[in-house]
Amino acid sequence: MSEKRSSFTGKIGFVLAAAGSAVGLGNIWRFPYLAAKYGGGIFLLVYIILAVTFGFALMCGEIALGRKTGQSAIKAFGALNKKYKFIGVLASVVPILILPYYSVIGGWVTKYLAAFISGNMMLASTDGFFDDFISRPLEPIGWFLLFIGLTALIVMLGVEKGVEKVSKIMMPILVVLTVGIAVYSLFMPGAIDGFIYYIKPDFSRFSATTVLAAMGQLFYSMSLAMGIMITYGSYMKKDVSIESSVSQIELFDTGIAFFAGMMIIPSVFSFSGGDEAALGKGPGLMFVTLPKVFASLGNIGGTIVGTLFFILVFFAALTSSISLMETIVSIFRDKFGWGRKFTCLFVLVICIVLGLPSSLGFGLLSNISLMGMSILDMFDVFANNILMPVVALLTCFFIGFVIKPSTIIEEVESCGKFRRKKLFVVMIKYIAPIFIILILVSSILDVLGIVKI
Repeated sequence: MSEKRSSFTGKIGFVLAAAGSAVGLGNIWRFPYLAAKYGGGIFLLVYIILAVTFGFALMCGEIALGRKTGQSAIKAFGALNKKYKFIGVLASVVPILILPYYSVIGGWVTKYLAAFISGNMMLASTDGFFDDFISRPLEPIGWFLLFIGLTALIVMLGVEKGVEKVSKIMMPILVVLTVGIAVYSLFMPGAIDGFIYYIKPDFSRFSATTVLAAMGQLFYSMSLAMGIMITYGSYMKKDVSIESSVSQIELFDTGIAFFAGMMIIPSVFSFSGGDEAALGKGPGLMFVTLPKVFASLGNIGGTIVGTLFFILVFFAALTSSISLMETIVSIFRDKFGWGRKFTCLFVLVICIVLGLPSSLGFGLLSNISLMGMSILDMFDVFANNILMPVVALLTCFFIGFVIKPSTIIEEVESCGKFRRKKLFVVMIKYIAPIFIILILVSSILDVLGIVKI
């Protein structure tokens, strides 16, 4: 006999756990990097507009699907229409692909946190430290195993005692650290110019690519089209308002992203003398540029600020990896009826097997590449740029034209008024699919090297 389905204790537990899922590495390094690349303030404005329209509609739909069916992604679609259970299978593949390589990056974060705590900030800020570390055959694997092992341990404790309890502790700390470091960064020499660039929209820099980049970041940042929100919705109690919960999750997610940009862009502006090019380093921004920023503050000040920063990033990475693993565990438990502990160990083994090539892809397996991409990048591009837009498009079609928006509206209104239901219907049936198709086409063209977005 399978165990009784877990649930969150209430609204606060659900919101903090779901926000913990949404707040991750995408908020801390990817959002600031994209904001800098696509015009600062104008990117920020477009992202916020999309978050409260497109993001709101898709997240409401996914959470309501989960709560209505009481199932994770793999069974939720089929429970409402058997012909479309394949959407659930596709959605279930996404977290299985993402968690292994995400945990490899989580291991890198853990390594840097250990370096700062142990007083090796100056070493961590030197040229070549990051590349030398990730190219080693064994050490990155050790940090990867530590990170994924800690994630599995928390998930093994269950929804209430593990996922919810950890989220309730880490999310408030994460918010305080983000705001604190963001405010501190504004007092660095030259940082105010970076802050103005970040918050002042320059409409001359607005373009279609700005919208597409913001939309792509929305998927990455808000845990959409990964099966996560469907799974968390299945743990949600019937008396908790979906609409207000989504609004609060968005506030957490967008707020952390905003303060992360406020933390990083002014700091890098200060360090680089206002050079925007210093922000365009992708993952290298966090592991290469920022340690130099901390080192410029002096040994004591840099160690303190850098340690706090990497604690923040570690918490963000861990809350997201927990949600990814919880989703995968829920998928296997719903499919096969296994117990939680056995399923956690099974998923842990799968993640280790799939994660090892990503970890070794910068060292022993660095000769393996596709169109110039490392193994980790290949997993990332396929999962985030191809599969997630496909799942999102199919979800919009399923809600908009198969089960109809009224099915979702009924679930949302079971615990209160759905104030933005007209916006939800228009977005899910017409506007969101158009945007998603544009993202998918542009992503494919980008991967093929035909058009660079």
